[in-house]
Amino acid sequence: MVQNPKLVLLFSGKRKSGKDYITDLLQERLGDAVAKTVRLSGPIKQQFAANNGLDYSSLLSASEYKEKYRLQMIEWSEAKRAEDSGFFIRAAIEMYEGEKHPVWIVSDMRRRSDLAWFREHYGGCIHTVRITASPEARRQRGWAFASGVDDAESECDLDGITEWDSESNSGTLVFEGPFGKINPGPALGKGKENSNSMT
Repeated sequence: MVQNPKLVLLFSGKRKSGKDYITDLLQERLGDAVAKTVRLSGPIKQQFAANNGLDYSSLLSASEYKEKYRLQMIEWSEAKRAEDSGFFIRAAIEMYEGEKHPVWIVSDMRRRSDLAWFREHYGGCIHTVRITASPEARRQRGWAFASGVDDAESECDLDGITEWDSESNSGTLVFEGPFGKINPGPALGKGKENSNSMT
């Protein structure tokens, strides 16, 4: 029996850096039969929404609604994660049925503990990707510094990591895996990114 995953793409980056755009496009290019986007925040937002009577779908979007509750979600999830660092990761893999897909696109890795967990459990097939953007580019997408959010562990814990398998700033993101060379395109732009290609 074939065991999945064959490739785990771990994306990280600051708020409004472009990682959601990149991972959405990569999912589209690879297709649902091959890849599945695993949002580690998915089960966090689902449970938080249920606990507080909120709109789960709005919490998943890049919206003001999500930003309104971000700090509360962070505080609640940090307390849960302190009890079990892999709790939300396992829940996300189950939630998105990762075992059915050879490629996992983890769109929102935020902590060293996330990276350590994936290295421990899937070390032979992970590929780390860091998406960066200038403060100006992020501001053009609606970012504004928020105390307690942008200086929290969820945004800063991976800042000290310097060795990434792939990195993208204003250039083109290209990385290779079992499915060949993948070029989902630039992560940056004025408010939105340009169309791009996969080879």
